[in-house]
Amino acid sequence: MDEHPGIPEHGCGGAATSPPAASPLLTEAIRYAEDWLWEVVPGTHLVDGEGGPYCSCRAAHCSRPGAHPADHDWQRLASAGPTRVRNWWTEDPQAAILLPAGRSFDVLDVSVTAGCLALTRMERMQLQFGPVLSAPAEPGRRDRRLLFLAPPGTLAKLPELLRRFGWAPDRLDLTGRGEGDWIVAPPSRLGPYGFAQWARPPSFANRWLPDAVQLVGSLAYACRRAAPWPGP
Repeated sequence: MDEHPGIPEHGCGGAATSPPAASPLLTEAIRYAEDWLWEVVPGTHLVDGEGGPYCSCRAAHCSRPGAHPADHDWQRLASAGPTRVRNWWTEDPQAAILLPAGRSFDVLDVSVTAGCLALTRMERMQLQFGPVLSAPAEPGRRDRRLLFLAPPGTLAKLPELLRRFGWAPDRLDLTGRGEGDWIVAPPSRLGPYGFAQWARPPSFANRWLPDAVQLVGSLAYACRRAAPWPGP
């Protein structure tokens, strides 16, 4: 037996090479599709240049660098097919992982302060909640955000649900994302600010999304508690 690792036993084939390791983004994109049946679509990515990171779309003033769809027809292209997903991230291993909203789930977006209050309260009351994503603040916001996955259709009900609980929709830092929008999934890099992370990762225990009324009520209460006191 040949005692020299890396040299094929048949002799003249040259040094043996191991297959390249799959990128973490590819691994996670396939897991989202296979384990959770979520459609995914590749996004842009950041390119580190001499003047700082810029979006691979190369737009001079990209508003969501490294965090938007790479193709304008992304809604039609989104897929949970493992073969298609593997092809996408083999072609561009750095592409951000985008999960379309409004299909398997809607998204409720709050500040990290309100989100942590809501999580603590819901856990104490043994209320169900689904996966929760932690994302860096987008341009124009100062705080990290917590994104709560909610049942599809929650966004359309959100204004009425808030009024039912006695909250004016425009007075709370609580927004939603539905059909035509997306979230950037871990471990994607989000602009120059950091990475998307799971505050509560998807699991078989939370794969059934919570009741919309219960979730909106908890988040609205937490947003009001976290809001700064009005000035004199």
